[in-house]
Amino acid sequence: MAVYTQVSAEALSAFLNKFDVGELVSAKGIAEGVENSNYLVDTTKGRFILTLYEKRVAADDLPYFMALLDHLDGKGLAVPPAIKDRAGAEIHELEGRPACLIKFLTGVSVTTPTAAQAISAGAAMGQMHAALEDFTLTRPNSMGVESWAPLLERCGQSLDQIAPGLFDRLSNALKRIVARWPQHLPTSAVHADLFPDNVLMLGEKVTGLIDFYFACTDVRAYDLAVMHG
Repeated sequence: MAVYTQVSAEALSAFLNKFDVGELVSAKGIAEGVENSNYLVDTTKGRFILTLYEKRVAADDLPYFMALLDHLDGKGLAVPPAIKDRAGAEIHELEGRPACLIKFLTGVSVTTPTAAQAISAGAAMGQMHAALEDFTLTRPNSMGVESWAPLLERCGQSLDQIAPGLFDRLSNALKRIVARWPQHLPTSAVHADLFPDNVLMLGEKVTGLIDFYFACTDVRAYDLAVMHG
């Protein structure tokens, strides 16, 4: 259940008063997702997503994520930017957590895409990369190749409890991967988490790319590998 922080109706109504989005009609926690607390919010003027950012998403990274979404939205891509309040602010605090009111996008995540849906998703990824060519902000990939050795060390010899010799096998495999890691592929801002659950579709049409909270600067092929995987 992806609702870790509870928000009362009174607190949510007060929060919405900062925006020109009408009055609260209903709010329901969203079960999907594992990182943040999400609510589906209906008001007298429309439907929105309220996201409260839990511990994995650093508050200092939010300006980067919001700027990237604003950039893509400005290029006409189907992404969910944060709604600005009457003062122009996108990032707020609610119940002690950083919070944003997010544009609602229609569509569903397809668990097993057809070939036609996969082609559409790949085209949407390419359009995203093209739109990000002139995005100037940067952020290191917190899940990139540089993070894998420290992660392996944290797991340590306990991996051998899963299978004898697993730690050594993974250590050797990681050394081979790092030695062969490409150094000259095209680099830009990337989504870095383009699994099927972060691609919304209606039929064979992509209606939205969502959940940009791993977005970073890395080789574009990283997105291709994640989507293919």
